[in-house]
Amino acid sequence: MTLTDSLLSAADGALRTLFAQPRARRPKPAGPVGAVPLSAAEKAESGALMRVNHVGEVCAQALYAAQALGTRDEGLRRHFEQAGREEQDHLAWTQERLDELGARPSLLNPLWYAGAFGLGLVASRLGDAVSLGFLQETERQVEAHLAGHLERLPAGDLASRAIVRQMRDDEARHASDAAHAGAADLPWPVRALMKASAKVMTTTAHRI
Repeated sequence: MTLTDSLLSAADGALRTLFAQPRARRPKPAGPVGAVPLSAAEKAESGALMRVNHVGEVCAQALYAAQALGTRDEGLRRHFEQAGREEQDHLAWTQERLDELGARPSLLNPLWYAGAFGLGLVASRLGDAVSLGFLQETERQVEAHLAGHLERLPAGDLASRAIVRQMRDDEARHASDAAHAGAADLPWPVRALMKASAKVMTTTAHRI
């Protein structure tokens, strides 16, 4: 594709992520039949946590789109695009679960998307190894974040737990794939900054 085509495709992806109903290619992970109904407080907490997870998937769409746009390696571009399609399943699953819980997405999703897209572009300009390293570290931190959510979700929210568990497994695989593709290990100050930034985002998205 030409640069114009790539930019138009990126803009289309942003609009679809932020304003269209996402569609999953894989069936949504299902919890056991006969789960106990959640109390109002439990639904509110699950809704807040799934809103945070939905924000993470909005950011994942932006990150993969930017990295696919920034690389000159066609094989790596296809790798980013395939991973982005898998992450779109997560976006659809979390959106559907938000609807089921009567919760809304973050009001700041356009801001989160723009920030993640910018970071992805910067990482891609530093070379494919650094770009993959940024992706690998992001997925590792997301995996840890999702593991924490499995501890925080109400015990009776088996539907959300099934989704988060599958997302965690997928993120771990994406990190492993990035490592095998030649990811560079990022220096600890960069990893620490990424972790601090993610903390700000998740804390804000939990409420807004």
